[in-house]
Amino acid sequence: MFFLVTVLILSCQAPEPATQFSVDASPILPGAYRKLPLGAVKPEGWLKDQLVSQASGLSGHLDEFWPDMMYSAWKGGEGEAWERGPYYLDGLLPLAYLLDNQRLIAKTQLWVEHMIDSQHPDGWFGPEANTDRWPLAIAMKVLAQYYEATQDERALTLIRNFFDWLATHEPDWPDAEWRGVRAMEHAVSGYWLYRQHPDPNILKTIHTIHHNSFDWTQYFIDFPWNSEAWMQGDIPHEWDAKGKTAHVVNVAMAIKYPGLWYQQSKDARFKDAVLQGLDQLDAHHGQVGGRFSGDEHLAGKHPTQGTELCAVVEFMYSLEQLMEVFGDVDIADRLEALAYNSLPGSMTPDCWAHQYDQQANQVLVSEAERAWSSNSTSANIYGLMPNYPCCLANMHQGWPKFVQSMWMATPDSGLAVVAYGPNKLETLVRGERTVHILQKTEYPFDGNVRLELQPESETEFPLSFRIPAWAEGASMLINNERFFPEAGSMYRIERRWKAGDIVNIHFPMRLRAEYRQHNALSLLRGPLYFSLRIAKEYKKINLTGEHIQSINYLGSTDWEIHPTSAWNMALIIDPDHSFVEAEIIRHPIRQLPFADQGEPVFLSGENAYTFWDHPAPVVIKMEATQLSQWKLVEHSAGEVPPSPVQIREKTQIVELVPYGASRLRITEFPWAQKR
Repeated sequence: MFFLVTVLILSCQAPEPATQFSVDASPILPGAYRKLPLGAVKPEGWLKDQLVSQASGLSGHLDEFWPDMMYSAWKGGEGEAWERGPYYLDGLLPLAYLLDNQRLIAKTQLWVEHMIDSQHPDGWFGPEANTDRWPLAIAMKVLAQYYEATQDERALTLIRNFFDWLATHEPDWPDAEWRGVRAMEHAVSGYWLYRQHPDPNILKTIHTIHHNSFDWTQYFIDFPWNSEAWMQGDIPHEWDAKGKTAHVVNVAMAIKYPGLWYQQSKDARFKDAVLQGLDQLDAHHGQVGGRFSGDEHLAGKHPTQGTELCAVVEFMYSLEQLMEVFGDVDIADRLEALAYNSLPGSMTPDCWAHQYDQQANQVLVSEAERAWSSNSTSANIYGLMPNYPCCLANMHQGWPKFVQSMWMATPDSGLAVVAYGPNKLETLVRGERTVHILQKTEYPFDGNVRLELQPESETEFPLSFRIPAWAEGASMLINNERFFPEAGSMYRIERRWKAGDIVNIHFPMRLRAEYRQHNALSLLRGPLYFSLRIAKEYKKINLTGEHIQSINYLGSTDWEIHPTSAWNMALIIDPDHSFVEAEIIRHPIRQLPFADQGEPVFLSGENAYTFWDHPAPVVIKMEATQLSQWKLVEHSAGEVPPSPVQIREKTQIVELVPYGASRLRITEFPWAQKR
């Protein structure tokens, strides 16, 4: 009982409002922006509902029924002692503090106390059964967030002590081991620690890690696993040193490593490596929703190749880190694409089931052979642990860390809006004055954003607004003064802000096309991709195998999903490739923002499933024609017929919904021109 009281006291300690960062003669670059401490940005509106759904689903209950979490050695048990405990906490802890959820905060405190108590006099920490450095890199990210939320000095001391341990031990970063290819993940906490505690030995340690681990910089400059390697079957599917460089999660993590090192090296080559790497991934493995393929290993551009959910959340985190360093608008544009498409598209809307592999053209969810590079027959099931359990442990960080990164501090003691969505901000600006900003919006479903400012006193400071590259014709109204910012820019306004100032931003959300492999068409509106709404039937199944398991607990269910309407549709577009005859219908955003009608959802209050009877927030109606020659191949949609196609059958009106609100979908369409 005494321990529980201690937990509640610690969890109620609120840190001071987040401070800005200063630019000085530090040996590391200050970066374009700086993420604010955990708790400075809180979700509101539909985004808060999304995080509440996450807390009510697997994230908030996983440790109650999954043995790897129930008995984790990271919280004093005798179970799994490697990466899964820290992975889980890396999402659960920020989720708990963003929602001020005392039930979840109490859960996280138990893990944190065991981590802190586990530290040895020499600085090593964690379960006695673990001798690998890799999971400690994740654990330090957890403890850094915990320190930001609570100001508990014990967490800061633990991270400092472990960096002392790294400094006094020989480099041990072999290419064939996870700790080797992921070595620079330690630099995330290292640079964070240096800004809290500027000890030059921290930078020496990061230098040692960088120079004694796999050279991801040269990898992205001379990218080896291109389309030719894919077509010739040269991309390795093994788990040796070579194969690990084609592993989708490793690549998603590593894309930030040259950018992290750029802060210390100040060499433009490392920034170039990041930008070249992003271009190479798009060119050879790019998929809709900002992601790249990897149904375990990199897998080309076909829209039926999968992407592992772990790679989505790690790619998001890499982009959040890179946005701090470089501040490029296209990085934040891609971050929103992932957050608002690929992340929700790989989960059920109630957050009680997830996919290991998602597909852009996903017309059947079943346990069957598919053309994966190396994954199992269960990899596209929506469930508890299809394929490998790593995503079950790691997926929780996606939404909470995205919320934390929606606002960032700028070197001129101002603020920048990096991503849009309903939230509230409390932080300090120039002169150490507290400012509150409430962002009211239904973005990304709607293009209107309203910012309500409440500084504690009239204060002059700059605000920078990200204007997405797709937002041609955007306009901004500050009180009664109108501005027309350029698309693809960070639009900076410095003025004397006072309580009651209002900023209204309008982003025109015209329908636009993205042409992909075989000239297939993907339809976008704002940051959202749209997919064919396919009528579907859900079937509960039980998974068994070496790495997979069904566990019936509350809403935990494994689902096959079968189509009950035609999926092989080609869109009919205007001769000028516009969409003037498309009808856009807005619906209210409900408690489950990415749910569509007909889906089974678990209601925790009733402890039962029911069918959702509300349409998705945006529905597009368009003319289409069925292509009878387009059929299933290896339990997936066959190759998209090259466009333009001939209209041979009667046309009909079809409906499209946001990618994130679809569990069956066509997102890369063949198309025909209207006669």
